[in-house]
Amino acid sequence: MRLFTNQEILNWKAFLQIKAQESKDSRLKKFYNASTYHEEIKLKDIEFVAVDFETTGLDANQNSIISIGLVPFTLDRIACRKAKHWFISPEDKLKEDSIIIHGITHSDLKGAPDLLRILEQLLDELAGKIVVVHYRRIERDFLDAALRSVINEGIVFPVVDTMQLEANIQQAKPRSFLDWLRNTRPASIRLANSRSRYNLPTYPPHDALTDAIATAELLQAQIHYHFSPDTPIKKLWV
Repeated sequence: MRLFTNQEILNWKAFLQIKAQESKDSRLKKFYNASTYHEEIKLKDIEFVAVDFETTGLDANQNSIISIGLVPFTLDRIACRKAKHWFISPEDKLKEDSIIIHGITHSDLKGAPDLLRILEQLLDELAGKIVVVHYRRIERDFLDAALRSVINEGIVFPVVDTMQLEANIQQAKPRSFLDWLRNTRPASIRLANSRSRYNLPTYPPHDALTDAIATAELLQAQIHYHFSPDTPIKKLWV
């Protein structure tokens, strides 16, 4: 069975079963053994978990995670009482330009655990659920790079990327002659701008837990307006 095409995984359930057999770390093995949903499962029957990272920069191989926020949800409800938030001791140094963006300072990180100390709890929160992010090159790439650094083994899992969904939705809209004449730029697909198109409330940006909740709300809105509760997960995940 072919699992890959153009670096995309065709059968996530089978792929995670293989990863469970290959993994040497007990925490990762447990995570992979929880597996994932069949590709035909309907969105209305899925337990999602929205995840957001704040990092010291944008390069997963040079920078590190300093904050993690997550919240479980379904199409009908966001479980804010089950939300989790951690500050993480970074492997590299905080830089002034990143502090300006996320507002996380050295005092916030004083006494914060390193990623290894919360890894089992983090993986337990993600296991068996569909992870939802806004721009997968942050959450999936940073977690993979971080685990390669601390346990010498990376991680891979399916995600629903609300940024990619919004890009696809906007690209599918026909351009008017006036747009073409003016060479109008494509609509922004940043989290706040994407939310505004669905009349979702404005939240302060760059807080991991707030952004995770914002991402969960955005996916609910995207599915309501552009998909259906009966849409199979294979239409959304990557």
